[in-house]
Amino acid sequence: MSTMTKTVALAAGLALATVAAQPAFAQKKGATASAASGTIVQGLGIASFDAVIANSNAYKAAETQRQTTYKAQYDQAQARNTALNAQIKPLVDKFNADRQGGKVGEAALQQQAASIQQIQENGKAELQRILQPVGLSQAYVNEQIEEKLNDAVKAAMTKKNVSILISPDAILAVNGGAYNLNQDILNELNTALPSAQLVPPAGWEPRQIREQRAAQGAQQPAPAATAPAGR
Repeated sequence: MSTMTKTVALAAGLALATVAAQPAFAQKKGATASAASGTIVQGLGIASFDAVIANSNAYKAAETQRQTTYKAQYDQAQARNTALNAQIKPLVDKFNADRQGGKVGEAALQQQAASIQQIQENGKAELQRILQPVGLSQAYVNEQIEEKLNDAVKAAMTKKNVSILISPDAILAVNGGAYNLNQDILNELNTALPSAQLVPPAGWEPRQIREQRAAQGAQQPAPAATAPAGR
């Protein structure tokens, strides 16, 4: 039954994770040196946009408010997740027992595994539908922040005389130092956008979907002109 090793990793639970961990705001060791530890490279700045966004007042306030505004969706998803786990666990236990007992044929085990996987996939899709308003809220808030981020970056760079801005992830080593612009950008962003609207308007779609829709519309050929009917 060597082919059944692929199904050993079947999980009994369905993960319910809706909010990603916020990026750390601290400088990377060995990558971003402070002014005290070395000479600042004039005109060179370092910034993590993900960290700036996650530490902005608008983002943090929205994360807190969302727990209350979308409590019904969170509770519904959690309850459904618990029910799905209860449904799947005995099926997984039976599959493992049958596989280890050696009395159930390969075809029957494959059928059990396929049934469990189908329930898992359907369950994940159901949880996504329940939490869709939460995901739209997250995308709506992020888009509002991103719309202000570019101007905040430009303003911070101008004030600190930074002409080149790079990500900490792109740095292999720094001999001396570079100006960490995270806090400066964050200050500008908090001023430009103290808070964000939490609930998107009806029919709102994330930018990526809007752009895809626009691209698809541009690729469609224009309707051919019809010749006027003869008299």
